[in-house]
Amino acid sequence: MNTYENNAFFWQKLDTLLLSSKLVVDRPRNSSHYKYSNLVYPVDYGYLNDTMSSDQSPIDVFRGSEKSSLVQAIAVSADILKKDCEVKLLVGCSEEEIHDILEFLNQTEFQKAVLLRRGNEVPEWAQND
Repeated sequence: MNTYENNAFFWQKLDTLLLSSKLVVDRPRNSSHYKYSNLVYPVDYGYLNDTMSSDQSPIDVFRGSEKSSLVQAIAVSADILKKDCEVKLLVGCSEEEIHDILEFLNQTEFQKAVLLRRGNEVPEWAQND
């Protein structure tokens, strides 16, 4: 049995968060990280106003160049310096931009990230949702 099942209802909830919140881009494409000038954002990066993630900050979003109002993937990162894990939404990103985001999130020895792509399947256990 797979430990990961791609539940369409999960992605619908993320879409609802995205569509019901204002996306604030505070780090435009090609800008440097405020602490680490060698880290350059490959796409627009910001957050969903009036939301909260596990670190008590708003939900983070990478916004690519393509027109889309759906969450296409999430990046889950583990950071040993901050001692945390974070989820970041990817919206409107081309395959090249997704590659660049993963490269950006994995470029230091202190932080690593994985990508979970959107699926449309509904697992058997979720059929009654």
